[in-house]
Amino acid sequence: MLVGCTPVNTANYSATAKTTYVWRVEYDNGSDRTPGRLEDFGTTSLITYNGVKPDGAVTGPDEKGLFWPKLPPKPNVDEIEKRNTAYNEEPKSPLLHKNVTYKVTYDREGQNVTVPTNYDVYRTIVKNAKTQTPLKFTLGVDDNRVEKAVPISN
Repeated sequence: MLVGCTPVNTANYSATAKTTYVWRVEYDNGSDRTPGRLEDFGTTSLITYNGVKPDGAVTGPDEKGLFWPKLPPKPNVDEIEKRNTAYNEEPKSPLLHKNVTYKVTYDREGQNVTVPTNYDVYRTIVKNAKTQTPLKFTLGVDDNRVEKAVPISN
């Protein structure tokens, strides 16, 4: 049975934003029908709790209030060629990709539960975490995600 859109009221919550840089190279196979193969090289990540600048943050906060780690080393030509496994592949230039994943931890019936969430919920938690203002969470399908967070006014 699918359960969704369950409301949960709580004053015991926290949020994380995991920011990640990764160098990625596409190995073009020359086909118009199938995309090239992607290879990830250096990766660095940083976890921010409740919007507080973490140790290891090199930049930030950015326009979304996020902190970022140092850049991973850019792959050199030898590393790129080493992963070129097919004779018909042509490596493209490395591109730096940025990724962010958000999670929320909250109390559900005496147990701490950590589930994925989105940027809007993360920002709502960041704005209310210092005072631990009670929030109403709207959970997604099977209660495996927080879709929305709204402060509860007294």
